[in-house]
Amino acid sequence: MPKKVPLRRCCGCMEMKPKPELIRVVKTKDGDVSLDLTGKAPGRGAYICKSSECFNAARKARRFEREFSMQIPEEVLEKMEAELKNNE
Repeated sequence: MPKKVPLRRCCGCMEMKPKPELIRVVKTKDGDVSLDLTGKAPGRGAYICKSSECFNAARKARRFEREFSMQIPEEVLEKMEAELKNNE
């Protein structure tokens, strides 16, 4: 029997996609928010497509802030966007 791939919703386009196609954004216990390229870091996770368009849509709609129930500093979002562009 084939292994089922879990689906996750992209915070940008709001589409359900297989987990391996998405990048995880993680909030640690300390309140640090960053990209989790391994998908295994401990903490609360949200998912985003591997595209700048989805990241910018999520950023504009403040979906990461809503997902993690906190304000995210602009420099953290800029760092995540740069890291995402390096992995596109």
